[in-house]
Order: sequence, then structure tokens, then C-alpha cells
Amino acid sequence: MPSLSSISGPTYVTSQLLVQQTAYKLSDKIFSYSPETFDLDIAVKEWAEANEKNVHGETTAVVPLQTRAGAGAFALGYIFSKDFDLAKRHVPQTLLAPSLSLRHLRSSLDQLALLYGVSSPFVAHVAAADYSAENGLGADYATALQIAEDLGLALVSSSSAYEVQHMSLLATLLASVLPTLHIYDGIRTARESLRVVDALGEAHIADIYAKISKEAAALNKRLDTAGKVVELLKAFNSELGTSYAPFEYHGHEAPETVLVVFGSAEAQLAKQVASALAAEGKKVGTIVVRVYRPFVEEAFLEVLPASVRQIAVLGQVADAASVEDANVQSALYSDVLTAVSFTEKLSQAPEVVDVRYAVTDAHTPSSIASIFNKLTSKGEAAPVAFSLTAVEEAQQYVFWDLDNSSAVASASAVGKLLETEQSSNVYVYQTYDNLVQGGVVRTDIRVSQKSIEAPYPVESADVVYVGEEKLLKEIAIVKGVKAGGKLIVRLPNFKEDELEKRIPAAAQKEIQEKGIELYVLDSSSSPALEKEAGLLVDVAFLRVARADITKLDSLSADQTALTEAVNALEQSVRKVEVPAKWAEVENTVAPLVDSVKPNSFVAFQKEEEEETSSLENWQSAAKGFAFKEAYGTQNQLRPDLTVKTYTIKVKENRRLTPTDYDRNIFHIEFDLGDSGLTYNIGEALGIHADNDPEQVLQFIQAYGLNADDLVQVPSREDPTVLETRTVYQSLVQNVDILGKPPKRFFEALAQFATDEEEKKKLERLGSKEGADEFKRLTEEDTVTYVDVLDMFKSAHPDFNDLVRIVDPSKRREYSIASAQAVTPNSVTLMIVVVNWVDTKGRTRYGHATRYLSGLAPGSTITASVKPSVMKLPVKDTAPLIMAGLGTGLAPFRAFVQYRAMQKAQGKEIGSILLYLGSRHQREEYLYGEEWEAYVDAGIITLLGAAFSRDQPEKIYIQDRMRQTVNDIVKAYIKEEGSFYLCGPTWPVPDVTAVLEEAIAAEAQESGRKVDPRKEIERLKEDARYVLEVY
Repeated sequence: MPSLSSISGPTYVTSQLLVQQTAYKLSDKIFSYSPETFDLDIAVKEWAEANEKNVHGETTAVVPLQTRAGAGAFALGYIFSKDFDLAKRHVPQTLLAPSLSLRHLRSSLDQLALLYGVSSPFVAHVAAADYSAENGLGADYATALQIAEDLGLALVSSSSAYEVQHMSLLATLLASVLPTLHIYDGIRTARESLRVVDALGEAHIADIYAKISKEAAALNKRLDTAGKVVELLKAFNSELGTSYAPFEYHGHEAPETVLVVFGSAEAQLAKQVASALAAEGKKVGTIVVRVYRPFVEEAFLEVLPASVRQIAVLGQVADAASVEDANVQSALYSDVLTAVSFTEKLSQAPEVVDVRYAVTDAHTPSSIASIFNKLTSKGEAAPVAFSLTAVEEAQQYVFWDLDNSSAVASASAVGKLLETEQSSNVYVYQTYDNLVQGGVVRTDIRVSQKSIEAPYPVESADVVYVGEEKLLKEIAIVKGVKAGGKLIVRLPNFKEDELEKRIPAAAQKEIQEKGIELYVLDSSSSPALEKEAGLLVDVAFLRVARADITKLDSLSADQTALTEAVNALEQSVRKVEVPAKWAEVENTVAPLVDSVKPNSFVAFQKEEEEETSSLENWQSAAKGFAFKEAYGTQNQLRPDLTVKTYTIKVKENRRLTPTDYDRNIFHIEFDLGDSGLTYNIGEALGIHADNDPEQVLQFIQAYGLNADDLVQVPSREDPTVLETRTVYQSLVQNVDILGKPPKRFFEALAQFATDEEEKKKLERLGSKEGADEFKRLTEEDTVTYVDVLDMFKSAHPDFNDLVRIVDPSKRREYSIASAQAVTPNSVTLMIVVVNWVDTKGRTRYGHATRYLSGLAPGSTITASVKPSVMKLPVKDTAPLIMAGLGTGLAPFRAFVQYRAMQKAQGKEIGSILLYLGSRHQREEYLYGEEWEAYVDAGIITLLGAAFSRDQPEKIYIQDRMRQTVNDIVKAYIKEEGSFYLCGPTWPVPDVTAVLEEAIAAEAQESGRKVDPRKEIERLKEDARYVLEVY
């Protein structure tokens, strides 16, 4: 770790090091909420331990704290302590944290904001970083934007590493006016090593802070907060000679489309892409938001070109579901919409659209260019490929290796050597994916004669090194090599005649087609260097990529070993002639992933022991129940489940279709009793179904288990929870033993096979090469875990290993067909039993639907509630247009029940158009008598039933809608109703087409120009076009 005094002028650093430098120099105390591997406080800790002094002449105290509920209480207690030294009241208190900690700090930040008039200046430097088990690491800005808006905090963003030091300093100065958050990309920008030419040294930071602090103290007291922020920013620019602004425009001088962005990578890419497109004559631009709070509307409107006709807001939301949810708006979109809606500056109000993206979505020049292309295209727009000229002119290298490789540090060593070139700017960034091959490290290196901003992975490398040949079978590595580029593959014990066996077919074809030079590195050819494999990789890479570099001394302190490595190159590295026939190779393997997902900042800690399960007898359980405190025993309802669960009883279970009909659709009603379960209209009921007891007992007997043995296992949902159950209970309730096995099960089971043929077959089924056979087994033969264990009898893991490799039972969710306001003590479902005949002639059943269909009144089940997009309009008088296919009618039964109750109470309700579809009226007119009764009572205005097979020509739900299109025009468009569709996905295009026809017809009638497709998109955003399809 560099000393404080060494950070100055041209120097290689990371953004988070510069943030820590500024924080340490200006703070009294630093409260750190950095998770262990995030390293947000590693430098300040070392400086504090070395007694480095801050600008106030003291050692800054660093207080590491844990992220948990009430996390900020310690900092609050210090700031407002009775014993606080009032002589330090003007000295800033600083917080270092990732954005994932902000949720736990919210209550403390709220209290701080309320008491800020008597507080020390407070600044939080927030690394935008959150973690999702499904998608890995993502730069989370949405949380900070929401908290800043809700609590009235200032929020400043750093666009790049080149300005992060300035923004850290600015945020600390703004803290004299109001509590301030400074946010920067915590995934890539924060951790990429690069050269900053004008890094501020200790003395410069102290001087700037002292001068501008005086100006801050002299600000006009009559200025509002926004005015003070603007004045401070002017003083800051004057002192540093910069031109920072709350909002900064880049692009065409008279754009028609403008993209508004917030965030580090977002800003870097949008301004470069917009400028490049503008240079081509495209009328586009971008506005980078630097100061989000306070949102200075005048400043925003000042940089917004008068020519703009469309404003798109690149707004971050929590996840992919929120991206698709028309009811969700990004925080930034709301501010921009408000600013534009109430201004008189623009002669014509531009359209404002919310281009939402998820926290874990990573941006590239192509993704930003595709957004612009979609916004400026009149019809459908396909994604476009786009590259930044300055980046493509740089030398670009990629290293791929396993994290336990002896040469994994080679990329860093090469990067350090390249940094010694005075005329070059070197960028080094490592990505860790701990889920592929037990741990993969990808290192990107860019070398440029001028400074560049490229916060995204190398897409077209000049040279790529692959340290583990298996990676070529899992990742499309060759795709990332530029045409005519070079590929180095480490192949120990290499033989010429094995080349085609060791290079996968997909890679062979692409190597030939792109004219890539192929080099093989065989370290085994020089046994003396096996322990120095990393050094050999270093010199081999430089020989292939940069033969002009001859001074290699910095690679190793052991010059003898370095000389041996250089001398070994002739026999260890060879250029391989690429056979012309590789161009004709047929690739039968499923498409590979383009790259890896970052899911850690460090290599996988393989020495960490996994908690194991154990089979025990009844005495063990007895001890746990008798001595609960000693054994930590807790009584809980399904402790393995992360959602809140309830126990409810079956009240009624009746079949709706005739017993001789091939589809068993049934109505099941549950008595809620005193369970405490509540639900809203449109929500779904999650059922935690049991496996079939008879089949479980058959498996226990066939597998040689004792049904009454006790097994104590950590829950797969929450590893901190241990539960004790019998083998029988765990197989019935916890383990999905009768479910469909994923590919990883075959791979895991192969480890237990004692028969070589079975082992090879299992390994193949678990690999990409066995994709077709795996698909046949799982989709055509529909095998279960039990079937697979029966097929491969030599693979016989004991029960402890079995519950580790078989997935836990999953809940199944069904739309609720009742309104609790009408039936307060019950909840109803309408379900079809899923059944089919497999390739062996066996009748198979869906796990949960079979379980539910067989439940007798009085049976108890475990259930939970899941929110849904199906929500009634806010206005009771808003019409409902509903289309339900089969059991998709369930939520609409609840809708109609509720509206009927409202009418009975004397309230005015809107019209209801209900369209339903099934095969036959006699067998599948589900709840038909209820619907007709509602029609007679004047609740349902129009009932459009489509029974597709009751006449020679098939009639579907969209046909009934088209026949009554005038009713749809009246209810949906003129009376501003809401449309809902629930059921399978296949009718969506046809049903939407009818709605577009209705929109076009009304527009023609009223003499308006309307694009039906765009109108549907607007209706989605207004939650008036709602789909729940599967």
C-alpha cells in the first residue's frame, strides 16, 4: 500500500485509493462498513496504524463496523455525544461503505439529517456495489438515489477515476451545507489500476480545502440549499481550473434525442457514444447528472437543448423484474419528467421515456449505441455493434486462468512491467467468477498512448492468453480475439497429433475464420521451470505480444530464474500452423457464454469447510428438545423457508370439470382460521407441497435407507438454520427427490460412480457435449432424481451427500381466485392437474397440482403469499377489460367479487368486460354460473366466451374481442379503463393486435394521430396494460 505522501502527480492508482486518501486527509473519524473482501478501508487502516497525519495535524481514527440493522448508531452516538470535543465540530466525519450497506444505515442518516444544524459536517463515500446470488456483483446506484431523495441528502457522482479525487473533495466541502453522499462505481471504476496524471498531493488537498471552506462559511445565508451548492461548485471550479456543473451536456449542437444518465460507467460511455454519433451527423446527445441532489431544475433546463423532441432517462431499478414491471419508475425519470413538465422554456414539450435497467446490467459502447438506435428508429430496432475509436487504437490483452493456477499472477506482473513505459497509459482490471471451474480469473490490460475511458471488458483483444484449456469448452474466449490477433494456450505435455483433441471444435472454426495466430505454451518441456511457471508465462506472453520489450528485470528478483525462463522460450513456445480444414469443422456444442460474471473481488477460498449433515438416532433429537438452550434448538414453522409461511386448512376441494374429462380442473378453498394470513386482490398463493408419500417410501426401500433415521442438515435456503428430521420427513417435505434434475446433478453424481462407463456417461450428461442427450432425458423422458439414481446404480451417494446434491423442494405459486374483503376467512384457488405420458408409457403428474388435488377437507398445508402485477385501478369507476384463458380466470374472479361488493355498498363502479377462453363449453365453462349471475346483476357488462373446439372453425379469445371492438374502444380508451391478460403467452400478440386496432379506430374517429404501438407502451407505463403470462 503506498504511503500518503507518495500519491501525487502522475501515478498509478485505483479510484478507491484516491477516495480513501481524500477521506483520511480531511476527516476527524472514518466509520467504515466495508465487507472484508471489498477493501474500501484497507489503505486508511494502514495509514492510521502508521500514524499518518491529516490536514488538522492529527491521526485520523478509523472505526471498522459491521453492516447490520441499526448500523449507523455508533457514528451518531459519537457525533452527538455530550463528551464530543466542540473544538472539532467543524471537522468532517466520514463514512466509507458500499451501497448495499445504505439500507441498514437509513434510519441513522434520517436522524442525522433532522439534527444537522448541530452536527459536524458529514460525508459518506459510497462504492456502488451490491451482490445478488443469481447475478453476482452489480453497481447499485438506485439505493443511493432513493435514500438521497427520501432523506434530503446531497448526492454527487464521480464519472471516472480521473475526477474521483475532485468529487471526494467537493462532497466533503458540500457537507458544510447538508449531509452529503458521494457515489462512484464500486465494481470496475473503483478497482481498475490506471495512471492519473494530475493526482492531488497532500499539500494541494489541504490548500484547496482550506480556501474553499472559507468561501463556504461566507456564503449568503439567504441562499437556499440549491443556491449554496451552485455557488460552492463555482468556487471549486475557480480554484482548480475545472468546469464541473450539476448537469453536463455532450453531443450534437441541435439534438432531437437526448439521453440522461447517472453513474460512472454510464456517464463515461454515454458521452463518448453520443459525441461519436453526433460527429456522424446523428442528432443525439447526452446529459450527465453530476449533482443529483439537490436537483437544480434551472441548471438542468439550461443545458437541455431547445431542439430536443425526445428525452430518454437511463434509469436504474433493482432487478430484471422491475425493468419489466410497468408500475416501476426509476428515481431519475421522475425528476426529469417533473423538470420538463413545468417549464415554459421549451416551445414544444418533449416526450420523456424511462429506459430502465437492472443493477446487475453492465453497459458497453454497443449497449448505449443500441439505446440511441432504438430511440431514433421509427420501427423495430435491432441491437447494433459499436466501438470507441480511442479504445480500439489501444493495445488490448486478456489473460484467462483458474484462480489456483501457479501462473495466475502473471497478468499483474506483465501489467506492472508495462507501467514502467513512461509514454504509455496502462489499465489493469481483474474479474473473479468463483462459480466457473471452481474459480476463474480474467484480467484485462489496455495500453494506450493517451488517456482513455473504457469501463467495460476488452471486446477485441490483440493477444489472449488461456492458462487452462478447459476454459475453451465453457467460455467463448476466441470470440474476444480480434481478427488477425494472437491466441496463446497453455497445453502441458503437448503433442502435435493431439492439437485437434485439445482445442474444441467451436474454437478451431473461429481461429481459422478470423485468421488468428495460435501459439502453444508447454511448460513441461522445461521441468526446471515447473515451479516458476508464472515467470515462464510472463516472458512467453511478452515475446508474442511485445517482442520489442527486452528489459525484463522487473519481472523477478531472481535473475537466474528469469534468464532460465528466457532461454526456455525456444522449446516451450511454438507457433502452430492452423489447419485449413478447421474452417469446415461442424460445431455441435451448445453456444458458450461470452464471458464470466463478476461475483467476487477475491479468489475462491477453497479451504473453507462446508457444513455437513449427519444421520443420527432419536436420542439426539431428544437431547435437543430437552436441553434447548444448550443445543440452540428453536421451534419454527418451516425454518428452511425465507418467506413468511402460514398453516391453513382445506375447507373445500371440488372438481369443476366432469370426471370422464381428460383435464382435471378443480376449485380448492382454504380456511384461514387464526393463521394470520392476509392477501390483496391479484396476489398469488405459494404452496409448499409434499412429495408423494408412497413414491418416497418406495425410494427409501430401493435405496436401502432407514425411514426413521434422523438427519440434521443446514437449510439450503438459510445455511445458519439446522433442522432435525427423519429421512422420511426430509424426503417428503424438504428434498425435491421426485423433481426434474438439472445438469449440475449429473456432474455431481458422477463423482460417486464406481463403474467407469456410468461415470463417463454422467460426466457427459453434465457437460455441454451431452446437451442433446440431457435434453432428451429431461424433456422427453421427463426423468426424476429417483429415475437417474435407478439408471446409474453404481453412483450411490450416502444420504448426507444425496441431500447436498439434490435441490430443495420449491414452492409453487397460483393466482388467488377470491377477494379477502368479500371472504375474509378463506382463500380460493383454481388449478388444473398437470399430467402427461412419458416415453415409457407411464402417466406422470405435476408435483404440486397432484398433491393439492388429493387433499381432503381438514388437511393442513403450509402456504405463503406472493405480490403480483395484477392490481385493480385506483378509481373504482375505471372500467376493467379482462382476458383469461383456462385457469387464468382465477384473479378475475377476485376482481369481479370485489367490484360486486362495492356495488352492493352503493358505490359507483366502472364497466367490466370479461373475455374467457377454453376448449369446450360443456366441460370447461369454469365458474360459468357465477359469470352469468354477475351479468344478470349488472356487474359484468359484457361476457365474451370463446370455446375453441365447439364448432368447425376454431374461435379464440381474440376473435371475441374483435367482434366487440366498439365496446373495447368505449371502455378502454374513452373511459380510460385497464386491460388485463392472464394465462399462457401464445395469445399475447393477437390480443395486443386487437387493442391496437381499437386505439387506431378511436384515433381515426377523433381525428388524432396516434401510433398504436407507442400508445400500448404508454399504457404499460400507466399500469393500464397488464400481463401475467406463463
